[in-house]
Amino acid sequence: MNVLILTPDRVGSTLLQRLITVYMAGHKYDKPVINLHELTNGIEPYYSDVYNREILGKPKNREWGYYQSLEEITNLLHTADHYKTCRLARYHIVQRGDTMANQIQFYKYINDNFYVISARRNNLFEHAISWGIAGVTKKLNVFTHEEKIDTFYNIYKNGITIHPTNLTNHLYSYKEYINWCDTYFQVTSYFDYEKDLKNIEQYILGLDIFPEQERRSWEDIFSIPWHDWNKCHKLLSDFGATDMKLLADYSDKNISKELTPALLQNNLSLVDQNYLAMHGKKYVSAYKGIEQLVMQGTLVSGVPIKLQTLAEKKKIIKNFDECVEVYNNWVDENNMGEKYTSEDIKLIANNEVKEWYNEVPQTLLLS
Repeated sequence: MNVLILTPDRVGSTLLQRLITVYMAGHKYDKPVINLHELTNGIEPYYSDVYNREILGKPKNREWGYYQSLEEITNLLHTADHYKTCRLARYHIVQRGDTMANQIQFYKYINDNFYVISARRNNLFEHAISWGIAGVTKKLNVFTHEEKIDTFYNIYKNGITIHPTNLTNHLYSYKEYINWCDTYFQVTSYFDYEKDLKNIEQYILGLDIFPEQERRSWEDIFSIPWHDWNKCHKLLSDFGATDMKLLADYSDKNISKELTPALLQNNLSLVDQNYLAMHGKKYVSAYKGIEQLVMQGTLVSGVPIKLQTLAEKKKIIKNFDECVEVYNNWVDENNMGEKYTSEDIKLIANNEVKEWYNEVPQTLLLS
């Protein structure tokens, strides 16, 4: 079974893509399951000693880029003797500039050969400000604890400002993404970030992509429940509970050396420190198992780490209230999305942090 996720990004699609691949790898298929990430910025065949056959992967000796035609990409996908998990982002299609005739042929191949999922969000405000943060970091995801610390150190220390025009541009892009999905694709399943992320294992195991056998959970595969593993994944490099005075004590040149995950987790509550200690061994074992899948070529990268809760976003975006106002005006003008009051924001943010912490830091509770 081939699986493709349509995405505008900032909707959980990378997490979903990686997890679907891990779960599929934990089941018995008649062919290998290989993750290719984005289809339109480079894929290439190579011989795999692990799978004893030629498989597809991301370029290893050249930068990812738009050097293949959609016809070439289609031919590579068609001739590869393995199952593929991947994504297609509309903004890549826009940047490539392929003719509409070539796009339609490519979309037809996808519809005929892939189980198509459209990743979406109800909370378009958070979608847009997440893009705003990515515009500063130049990273859509991070995959190691050190990478997260290095990427967000200065942002947590100094804050950022999101220009209103950037905010509305991302909202218009999302609107165009929905139209693109509905016009060109035969979507089989819709991944709703707000609803399905909380029960992502249930969502994945409910997809009609698995062989006729008993479904295997994350705990069946790695001996630790997904919820516990993913909470450890965030908390080990957590900035949310960190006292900003702690960040101010370190100069930029010492970020990687001094601000280690161990230091940050010690700034968590004793309850959450004990939680990490309790699950740490199994978390590390599963983490290494995922690294092995990357080394084998099954995965492009590891499982992304949760970046920021809404409460954390509010802490780091200096013009947060302006962003809410700009967003609400856009909703009125476009008749799309849900408007939010300060009370709505507080309720959403406080409910979210309760899912990530066993004892919620007072610095993250909005009042």
